[in-house]
Amino acid sequence: MAQHIKYDAFEAYLKKQGNHIDRLYCVMGEELLLRNETVDFIRQHCRQLGFSERVSLVLEANGPWQKIQENLHNTSLFAEQKILEITLPTGKPGRVGGQALIEMVEAIQKGFANDTTIILNLPKLDKKTQESKWYKAINQVAITINIPQITRQQLPNWMRQRFASQQQQIDDDALHYLADKVEGNLFAAHQEILKLGLIHEKGNINLQSIEASVRDVARFDVFQLTDAMLKGDAKRSIRILQCLQDEGEALPLILTMITREIRTLYALAFHQREGKNLTLLMNQLRIFSSRQSLFLSALQRLSLVKLIGLIQHASDIDRLFKGYPVEGRLKDAWQETKRLIIKVAQDGIL
Repeated sequence: MAQHIKYDAFEAYLKKQGNHIDRLYCVMGEELLLRNETVDFIRQHCRQLGFSERVSLVLEANGPWQKIQENLHNTSLFAEQKILEITLPTGKPGRVGGQALIEMVEAIQKGFANDTTIILNLPKLDKKTQESKWYKAINQVAITINIPQITRQQLPNWMRQRFASQQQQIDDDALHYLADKVEGNLFAAHQEILKLGLIHEKGNINLQSIEASVRDVARFDVFQLTDAMLKGDAKRSIRILQCLQDEGEALPLILTMITREIRTLYALAFHQREGKNLTLLMNQLRIFSSRQSLFLSALQRLSLVKLIGLIQHASDIDRLFKGYPVEGRLKDAWQETKRLIIKVAQDGIL
């Protein structure tokens, strides 16, 4: 029976189902990390019940939508039960896609492919999309898990719970230090928590141990990246970015720091146009005196208009990483980040 379940209640719901599995799950919300974790949790539950085949489809308005029906009607010779994962990065299937989803629901209602469990992975949908025929059809049969957005204010408590799941307790000072470090980015927070789980044993984590760990995992390499970028050394910036990627560094954290520097440059450029004292402003922005020359150097090659374009570029990369296609950008968020860094290190033009 169709129903909506809160994210934090879904684990208990699934455990209560025991050996039962629903035909269609709809995982929907803004936070891609939590959506992916929820999909993985459903996947694990299916496998415990004997599902041995998994098919993953990532579909946009141009399809190929026929793949849904092909998977519902084609039974594998080697697997009795199948997981069909359908991801709609934009949540906009278009006319053809919307009809394909309606037909998928009809197939479920008619009892076709009872050996298949479908997981539909959607971003948060606007009100108009929720009024569409295809979504209303989904809503009639799906178990919908509503993924919440974790706000900046909620992030410390969310992080504390994650540490607790690793049997670690974190002091308030350390927690807020780490929350400030990731600037509200859930992916970056997740990455840091996992790293600290590997570095530290079970038990209490204080601010001193967090600061030491930050140094131990070469966080200053990220600062070296932004320094080289501001200095105008594109070649060294790209080399550092490649090293960070090879070491498994989280792109959201890197992008957060790059974006912060671009926004700082924008603030400086705006006040420079107004004839304000930049040294005073940099002190107010808590830019260390040793780094102020880097920002002044970057301002000589980056105008206010170019900086607006760079901020938009960074926003586009964030969307790419979350799985949303962006017109005029590469599909690989890492490659697009390289392009952004080169633009900042040069004159705003690639």
